[in-house]
Amino acid sequence: MAKAVLGVIGGSGVYDLPGLENVREERIASPWGEPSDALRIGRIGATPVVFLARHGRGHRLSPSGINYRANIDVMKRAGVTDLVSLSACGSFRQELYPGLFVLVDQFVDRTFGRASSFFGDGCVAHVSMAHPVGPALQARLLAAAEAEEIAVRQNGTYVCMEGPQFSSYAESLTYKSLGYDVIGMTNMPEAKLAREAEITYATIAMVTDFDCWHPDHDAVEVSAVIAVARANAAKAARLVSRLARDFPEEHEPCPVRSDRALDGAIITPPEHRDPALIAKLDAVAGRVLEP
Repeated sequence: MAKAVLGVIGGSGVYDLPGLENVREERIASPWGEPSDALRIGRIGATPVVFLARHGRGHRLSPSGINYRANIDVMKRAGVTDLVSLSACGSFRQELYPGLFVLVDQFVDRTFGRASSFFGDGCVAHVSMAHPVGPALQARLLAAAEAEEIAVRQNGTYVCMEGPQFSSYAESLTYKSLGYDVIGMTNMPEAKLAREAEITYATIAMVTDFDCWHPDHDAVEVSAVIAVARANAAKAARLVSRLARDFPEEHEPCPVRSDRALDGAIITPPEHRDPALIAKLDAVAGRVLEP
């Protein structure tokens, strides 16, 4: 069984991970281009932890400018088995208030300008996204939040928009009427790529605002979002620290087989595969591509 390595991707307001010890920075080369930043690799308790600032330190990268493929690829190369995404989001429900954490279990992808797969012409693969979140990892996050007395809600649907603009009023009302719970700009294609890389994925959606549907919050302003995001960052660090301290030494097999997602997923036979693409897939799909 593989050794468990916990990966953490920090979103808006989360550019470092307090509590990470014996830290070293490492820039891992990826055939998919440049990741958002150097990896910060260390330990929390006995658990190896790899941290990456999604937007780069200094928040240099817009949601559409992030190289999601490179980010997931370098996490895989660093040995990450379980990945927690810390993500600021807006809420479509009165009871999901700013400052609350939501452990979403479903995604709706409304992005349109991002590379969303490692695979393509020359090696076609279709992985299941029916259950995009690892339930065992999510259960550990819930237990960690409860242990730290951090307000959290289970389940929910995260709709990912392209951005970088916030929603129009009509869009906000539409998403709310469709029963979505929160909205953000970064968990897609991140979750899809993690699944293709056979990394178990879960999201802590940190509510910063009510989007613009709310009659008392007519428009979303960056200053208000950042103020809540910074307050959320300290809670997120506590939650992740507790998660890591209680994490198993060996990777737990995922109940929805996220860690075996490529079993039977590649449809292109070996004799028709593009060697250049296969070479780029060495980390992501090496387990199933090796002869």
